[in-house]
Amino acid sequence: MPALLEPVDPGVAKELAQKVIQLADRYKEKTGIVPAFMEVCGSHTMALARTGIKLMLKGHVRLISGPGCPVCVTDQKQIDAMIEVAESDDRIVCTFGDMMRVPGSKRSLLSAKTDGRDVRIVYSPLDAVRIAEENPDKEVIFLGVGFETTVPVLAAAIQLAAQKNVGNFSMWATTKLVQPVLRELLTVKKVKINGFLLPGHVSIVLGEKAYQFLIDEFRMPGVISGFGPVEMLSAIYKLLEIIIEDRPAIVNNYKSVVRPEGNTAAQKIMYEFFEPCDEAWRGLGVIPQSGLDIREKYDRFNAKKRFNIKVGEPKKTLCRCGDMICGIASPEECILFGKACTPLHPIGPCMVSTEGSCAAHYAYMREDE
Repeated sequence: MPALLEPVDPGVAKELAQKVIQLADRYKEKTGIVPAFMEVCGSHTMALARTGIKLMLKGHVRLISGPGCPVCVTDQKQIDAMIEVAESDDRIVCTFGDMMRVPGSKRSLLSAKTDGRDVRIVYSPLDAVRIAEENPDKEVIFLGVGFETTVPVLAAAIQLAAQKNVGNFSMWATTKLVQPVLRELLTVKKVKINGFLLPGHVSIVLGEKAYQFLIDEFRMPGVISGFGPVEMLSAIYKLLEIIIEDRPAIVNNYKSVVRPEGNTAAQKIMYEFFEPCDEAWRGLGVIPQSGLDIREKYDRFNAKKRFNIKVGEPKKTLCRCGDMICGIASPEECILFGKACTPLHPIGPCMVSTEGSCAAHYAYMREDE
């Protein structure tokens, strides 16, 4: 089992883990059911595996990975289209690093780069605006993938390009919103869970109040958590207290950075440049009003409207990434996991991304099987 990583006294985390186990076992004795919580954030998925918490709580608390990895939830058709965007000598495609090795139906962005296409990893979409300024003879396209955490900086890039009148910059945006997908999981997929470990980063933008619908519509509790072992264990403990006492609530366990109303400045710039749209999710299909697309006012920066990109139906594989995103399957239930699909030869995005459930399981949890 991986050692618990703790910035302070490791004993604090281990003691709290034991208290979580005791409380979880109390719930199991009372109901005959092992409590199940879904972590919505991909960073939580990786942190829970890396710190050893998932293995330590195994058999006491089921921690289910949800649709929180931005790369993993991107629809396969969108992946294929973004790779197709790079297939031109007069274009420079800029992307975050996680996207490079995601398999398309024919190849990946990394494969396109190896064949001579100009595909560049950047740390910010603002870098792509600078690259466009430096290369006025090329079309520069940034691949904008992410949740509410990422959208404000995508908006800032469009704002900067508009201010500088950078005519050769555009963005292929395929963003996702957390609230609609949680509704989809609870209504359409009817996932069997007792509560949500709510995302820390996204909640900085959205705020605590954004999750009240979980209580009002579903009586489904949630706890917003940070990413340290003590923070995550504390959040799980609070979820257990809530379900034992049967008092559904949204608890902000990350008050140092998450405010009730969220980051209003980030929300303002996000909706100044983007508007809600129907969005396709891997494993979930099209969810109404679950994404954001560039507003018509800024169509000149919308790569989907500037370039005529058409792709066929994605290649079918036995990959179960779509099921993992919905909480239906775990990595070891996929027949490809650790065999045909490995970090060196990934078949699905969950094995590629640093926030993917398969990547986390492969790196930190295989020894327990």
